[in-house]
Amino acid sequence: MNLATQQRMTLEEYLSYDDGTDTRYELVDGVLVEMGAESTLNTQIAMFLLLQFAGLGVPVYCLANKHKIAVTSRQATAREPDLIVHSEASAAAIDGQSQALLPIDMPAPALVVEVVSPGEAGTDNYDRDYIEKRAEYAARGIPEYWIVDPSRAVVLILTLSGQSYQEQKFTGNRQITSSAFPSLTLTAAQILTAGTV
Repeated sequence: MNLATQQRMTLEEYLSYDDGTDTRYELVDGVLVEMGAESTLNTQIAMFLLLQFAGLGVPVYCLANKHKIAVTSRQATAREPDLIVHSEASAAAIDGQSQALLPIDMPAPALVVEVVSPGEAGTDNYDRDYIEKRAEYAARGIPEYWIVDPSRAVVLILTLSGQSYQEQKFTGNRQITSSAFPSLTLTAAQILTAGTV
């Protein structure tokens, strides 16, 4: 994780920040943190899933990438998931906003997907997606959180139960089960290869 600047920013400053590059940042405890470049496979997986949800009849206005979700934690002020499936309420709340940010006081999306970049336990990539975001999204009340990890060949479907997530692990040709989207018929392998198997 590269710190882009040590200067503290407000959420409003972060949302309007432009350094003239295409670099992606998250705001971590008021400090800009540079996010690594996405691999081709990671972006293909996110787009593959977007198309699958659209095929289930999820309205286009409920599907998003590049939308940010405000969270409350020491690690971050806002996160930018690889894919968001908005609930009708969160889609209505973010519609027309000058910034694609879902503040804390707005309804939670139905589902967020994070496609994990390679990294071992204890590294920034691993801890961010497996530990930090898991706690932040649960605290935010997001009903379902998917961790798609191509390097470990696993898809974790986390379903909110009370204030924490219950985890189901899917690998190989095992068909995933999603309480948010029970008619989705995908295997872990299909997701992990962006539909090439």
